[in-house]
Amino acid sequence: MRAIRWMAWILVVLVAGATIAVLVSDDVRDTMLGTPGEGTGIANIGGPFELVDQTGKTVTEKDLMGKPTAMFFGFTHCPDVCPTTLYEMTTWLEQLGADADKLNVAFVSVDPERDTPELMADYISAFDPRISALTGTPEQVEKIAKAYKVYRRKVEQEDGEYTMDHTATIYLMDADGQFTGTIAYGEAEDIVMTKLKRLVAGG
Repeated sequence: MRAIRWMAWILVVLVAGATIAVLVSDDVRDTMLGTPGEGTGIANIGGPFELVDQTGKTVTEKDLMGKPTAMFFGFTHCPDVCPTTLYEMTTWLEQLGADADKLNVAFVSVDPERDTPELMADYISAFDPRISALTGTPEQVEKIAKAYKVYRRKVEQEDGEYTMDHTATIYLMDADGQFTGTIAYGEAEDIVMTKLKRLVAGG
């Protein structure tokens, strides 16, 4: 019996250790996306920006304040990652129900050369109408990409066209514009919904 009790205690310790490891690794992953804020342990992601939405209206970081935000960077000529992510975001908003109205959702272009407000409006119309599409001048897009630590690179193709390599992460910001975490491309839906509900509940 004593041996059985010892084995049971060892099993409990191992499970607890594994749980802590998972939680720590998630925090570390989020923090590694940017330089930690001095003395806060929060990644230094986000900041001032000025873009225009699909209607041509100017949008800044201040317009997103008061509600938490899920922000995804991509482009309208994206063959797979962007439409897939926007479709998933549409289904997540449906699952949130009434709480979806407490969340800003923004699709930000990394391809300002082609992504005009008109093109963004046409592209985003296939998804949930609560998702706003933001674009701007090359300088404006560069500024927000740097603020959010977004990787983007123009890749020339043989036919004279080009595509964009870019970060496929969704950034989660609280109602004060502070970075709180991420949703990875292809992340399990139950984990995604837990993160979004926690984000909305936090206001």
